[in-house]
Amino acid sequence: MLIVRAARRDDIDDFVSLAAAAGTGFTSLSLSRDDLAERLEKSAVAFETSPDGPGEEIYQLMLEDSESGRILGCAAVKAAVGISKPYFDFKILTMAQASKEADRRFDMDFMMLVNDFAGATEVGSLFVSEAARGTGAGRLVAQTRYLLMAADYGRFGDKVLAELRGVVREDGSSPFFDHVTRPFFRMTFDEADRMSAATDNQFILDLMPNHPIYLDLLPKEAREVIGITHDQGVGARKLLEWEGFTYDRYIDIFDGGPLMSVPTRQARTARESRRVTVHAATAIDEPVQAIVSNDLVDGFKTTAVLIEADAETARIPAPAMAALGLSDGDQARIWTREG
Repeated sequence: MLIVRAARRDDIDDFVSLAAAAGTGFTSLSLSRDDLAERLEKSAVAFETSPDGPGEEIYQLMLEDSESGRILGCAAVKAAVGISKPYFDFKILTMAQASKEADRRFDMDFMMLVNDFAGATEVGSLFVSEAARGTGAGRLVAQTRYLLMAADYGRFGDKVLAELRGVVREDGSSPFFDHVTRPFFRMTFDEADRMSAATDNQFILDLMPNHPIYLDLLPKEAREVIGITHDQGVGARKLLEWEGFTYDRYIDIFDGGPLMSVPTRQARTARESRRVTVHAATAIDEPVQAIVSNDLVDGFKTTAVLIEADAETARIPAPAMAALGLSDGDQARIWTREG
């Protein structure tokens, strides 16, 4: 049985192995052992405490095979971004150009550096190892993030955002970065990306222009990748769209990839989930595919399983109940796949 659970401090060895498997192109996991251990510590504190509202907490999730104990994947939820360090993006805007004398009327798109997502919750760092791919594990991990939010909305922002990787060439370079960002930063794509992850982003404010960048002045190679998702991120984008995320012309300042967002309570998994009283079942007569959460923050767990459910109760196989730490008559949260 695959379980998604709150990460623990003693997951460090497995977390390091998982990060290595993700590869150097996975920036949010391209961290040293000490940095990964620090993330686990911050996550453990976040799950164990009860903040007054969304702050800079990181909730790290692990995908675990309950039989072997092997860690097969991960994901993270950042409660609020743009607080101690700005969360910079480019916003694409349209300016109307008109001249009666010249008999011309047309629109021009331009980009401005903005920090519009300050206070929003961010989902990311979703990675599933080769051994678990094709099993539905990726979808389980992805949907679990919104069940965590539903367990205590007060910990998270009013909006959820996701940053998708933009178009990057096989050699690791980015056509958008080469023509838009590099001239201002005078550093490589990898250097800028890592510096953004490791600093307070003051260098972006210092070096990026505060004036419009007109898209029509950019080379075709750069214009064509604006807001386009990397081939390997197409599936992730479709799942985000299924959840209700939309692209509103915000793009990453490094690779031009799209930023998508949705009101937190409108994320489909959270919106369609409900609290029920659970009962252990030895047999399921009218099964429906579901994700079941123990609906706790401290000790948070989910799993995908066949259940029987009505508006107020759910009958769940005893092994799944045990794996989630649920007893007969407990309250839990379920999301069911209809049809």
